Amino acid sequence: MKKQLLLFAFSALALTSCKDDNLDAYEMDIMKGDWKEVKREIISGKDNKTVLYSEVLTGCETKNTLFLRTDYYVSYTAYTGTGADCHPTDKTEGTYTYSADSKVLGIKFDKEAPSNYKIEVLTNKDLRMAQQFGNIDINGDKIPDIPYVTYKR
Repeated sequence: MKKQLLLFAFSALALTSCKDDNLDAYEMDIMKGDWKEVKREIISGKDNKTVLYSEVLTGCETKNTLFLRTDYYVSYTAYTGTGADCHPTDKTEGTYTYSADSKVLGIKFDKEAPSNYKIEVLTNKDLRMAQQFGNIDINGDKIPDIPYVTYKR
């Protein structure tokens, strides 16, 4: 009986003391790789539903790429040009942090201040992030509005 009680107590302790490191690793594994920027939006900060601005990227901007690795490396490559004549104009590199509990992705590009994004959607094919810094009120209701960026694989 004592052995069963000890086994039960140990099992309960093991199950309750697990941290969400596995969840962090799982979600970071989904995030790794290239993400193509497809849409930029600004959503009302008042109701977090009303779309104030929406832009589906076209032309060379559809090649803009966010790249993440599981070793906390991040890069962003911007493209410009006209028609089929697209070329990378800027590549920034840095590191990131991620918390599966809060769904906050913190990106620190070289020579820039850290920037936090709330992950709103994360699947194998879709990544949608809400900017959590420098937000301004664009519709005049005195509540900062939220820029969103959507990426696809």
